[in-house]
Amino acid sequence: MEEMIFNLADTHLFFNDLEECDQVHIDDVSSDDNGQDLSTYSFATDGFHAAATSASLCLATGVRGGVDWMRKLAFRYRRVKEMYSTYKNNVGGLLGPAKRDAWMQLRAEVEALTDSWLTNALKSLSIISSRSNCVNVLVTTTQLIPALAKVLLYSLGSAFPIENIYSATKIGKESCFERIVSRFGTNITYVVVGDGRDEEHAASQHNMPFWRISSHSDLLALHQALEFEYL
Repeated sequence: MEEMIFNLADTHLFFNDLEECDQVHIDDVSSDDNGQDLSTYSFATDGFHAAATSASLCLATGVRGGVDWMRKLAFRYRRVKEMYSTYKNNVGGLLGPAKRDAWMQLRAEVEALTDSWLTNALKSLSIISSRSNCVNVLVTTTQLIPALAKVLLYSLGSAFPIENIYSATKIGKESCFERIVSRFGTNITYVVVGDGRDEEHAASQHNMPFWRISSHSDLLALHQALEFEYL
């Protein structure tokens, strides 16, 4: 599955160009986008990758090249956003027939090996998505582009709008949580669901309840709590 994730990221989501220009959120460079029509734009020949390689313009802090280069970077993130939104419910259409069959076989094997872990998780995510006053937000230590590919390949795109996906690779989960609170406000209820110390610590720093998932019984309990509206 890892090979398929990076293949999708490279082939359709510009990971070759963006690996060293990773962002926390899909819209982090949108202010550099001039709104140009990209329907006939040639990403392969715009010189972005060569410029990035030769000038080392993607710095540890995120970013900064000239205006023209930043615009090309923003174009790529806009196209990624479009691709995700278009194929979040139809990743098979993005992969094509041959890779689609391999993906479906792999997904079936993963489900069998994990005793339908993903299916069970998706039940809870779907309940949250269906509520008019609730949203799912994903914070991951994976770089943003491979994280988006992973979400698509695990058929989680319907549960996570791309605007609600944050990569903690550069800034850590606690800083991501701060961004989320800044965006959604403090007068709402947050529930952090996870299996690691990082998110548990970040949750405690923001006084958010933490629901640990370390077994199938934890997943089942979460689903029941949502189904009976205890959560």
